[in-house]
Amino acid sequence: MEARLKEKYKNQILKELSKELGRKNHMSLPKIKKVVVNMGIGRFKDDKGLIATCEKEFALICGQKPRLRSAKKSISNFKVRQGDVIGMSATLRGDKMWVFLDKLLNIVLPRVRDFRGVSKKAFDGNGNYTLGLKEHTVFPEINPNTVDKIKSLEVTIATSGGSNEETYLLLSKLGMPFEK
Repeated sequence: MEARLKEKYKNQILKELSKELGRKNHMSLPKIKKVVVNMGIGRFKDDKGLIATCEKEFALICGQKPRLRSAKKSISNFKVRQGDVIGMSATLRGDKMWVFLDKLLNIVLPRVRDFRGVSKKAFDGNGNYTLGLKEHTVFPEINPNTVDKIKSLEVTIATSGGSNEETYLLLSKLGMPFEK
């Protein structure tokens, strides 16, 4: 069974993009290549139990085990030693990516407190969009009553659209709620 958003992309959005961009070749239309989810846990680096909890919660959110990121250099002002775990990330592709995007657009973003839409300024000019979430408890897999510390997430959506305009068009067709 295909992911719901992927099915919508194939059956409806590709046709709309083809008309609006004036291209007949579907291979030249913008598509989503991958979604990268990051969580910084540098402030919890001394508590190994909390790092394990963060890893479990992150795996629940993404649907796959995260890759732990360690510090490349020691920085004395931040009390960070080389090799300390300071973050985790997961790269989602294929059906996991589509399921995560569907969940993000239709469940998570509407649950964000005082949500008025995502910024139109978060494009990088190369077809990528980055979104920050202040609380990881907005994901339905996380029980807010069992969470010790609130963690923030960064979600980067990498597309094949070479410009901000094409990426904006693709994401708005997928249902990304941009600010008015």
